[in-house]
Amino acid sequence: MTIKRDYSTQLSVDGVTIDQRDIEMLDAIDQYGSMHRAADALGRSYARLQNRVVEIEEAVGTITERQRGGRGGGGTKLTQTAHEIRQQFNRHEAELGGVAHVTESVFPGTVRDRTGELATVDTEIGSILALVPQGATDVQVTVRSDAVVLTKPDETPQPDGVSLRNQFTGTVDQLEPGDVITRVTIQLQENNTIQSIITKESVDRLALEPDLPITASFKATAARGISAASDTRE
Repeated sequence: MTIKRDYSTQLSVDGVTIDQRDIEMLDAIDQYGSMHRAADALGRSYARLQNRVVEIEEAVGTITERQRGGRGGGGTKLTQTAHEIRQQFNRHEAELGGVAHVTESVFPGTVRDRTGELATVDTEIGSILALVPQGATDVQVTVRSDAVVLTKPDETPQPDGVSLRNQFTGTVDQLEPGDVITRVTIQLQENNTIQSIITKESVDRLALEPDLPITASFKATAARGISAASDTRE
């Protein structure tokens, strides 16, 4: 007797359900930079693809931006909202698939300055904007692998214009594929690494392989500073 998994990842936003086909659509738009080319690659009609984009946007806001004219001939790119939807879908996929358990990367550092709950922490890999307890000076910044977004360095948006304020470029060190999700280890400077978990489709789209330059990004709210002076043992 063969038992197969009989469930799939779905996100529900204001009555609109986002499933694997929608993520494949976003992946294709991101890869080809064109709604028409994405429709052709997926074997779907342009009209159906466009209608689906409109349905999703009515629930979550703008997910594509049209670039007109110019030397590149224009095209379509994803918004930050679309990238965040993909990342959240990947996170739930990992939880359902049980393929890659979520890990944390840890970076010791010293608080340089702060604004409210957020502080800039100087670490070996550079400055990290993180949530840090009041009064803490020496901290360990932890970043969950399901919160780390991977992009090609030349396609990474400027941090000032997006919520992914922390951005670090390194090279792919290891790929650990599971049934659905792949754990990616990125080598940063000073022999530090950071991990991300992404879908196999994202691995293919980014053409990930060892030694490939890649940028790892994460929100300030995804980085948590724990005081190095506090003892959390019972």
